[in-house]
Amino acid sequence: MTTPLRVLGVDPGLTRCGVGVVDVSRDRSARLVHVGVVRSATDLPIERRLATIAAGLRSVIAEHRPHVVAVERVFAQHNRSTVMGTAQASGIALLVAAENGLDAATHTPSEVKAAITGYGSAEKLQVQTMVARVLRLDALPQPADAADALALAICHAWRRGGTSPAAAGGTALTPAQRAWADAERVSRR
Repeated sequence: MTTPLRVLGVDPGLTRCGVGVVDVSRDRSARLVHVGVVRSATDLPIERRLATIAAGLRSVIAEHRPHVVAVERVFAQHNRSTVMGTAQASGIALLVAAENGLDAATHTPSEVKAAITGYGSAEKLQVQTMVARVLRLDALPQPADAADALALAICHAWRRGGTSPAAAGGTALTPAQRAWADAERVSRR
């Protein structure tokens, strides 16, 4: 019996930072462990807002002990203040992962949508519906930030093979998944 991969998904945001923890087995079945939102008050200075997000993420990691952290990759937006806040919160998530000795990965919104729904341009409702279906939830996960965090976690586990590093023994990935991972590494050079 292999240990499921426990993934913390983070949908970075300065006001609302979605967090979702899932356990994903090798057969791709997933179980909800935790879902929530870390909020920071808009009237606080930026450094306090980022500290609030960091504290919330540290708390989730301490309580749920994920094996890995998956963060939404920041993408270009027309609204500079929105993209800056997202980028800052993303950096905090990656920093907190490193502080805790956890590997971290980033995934674009279209990668996540494609993994969850099969369509890279899916609407938020479609993503929420599929997340609820995958996790066998009675209702759609709310708010959307939390649903996006769960989708990130599921996407990451499905792309990695769904087995914890401790149980993997170096063989957690299928040949196709290894080829995908190798191609991603080459493209980052």
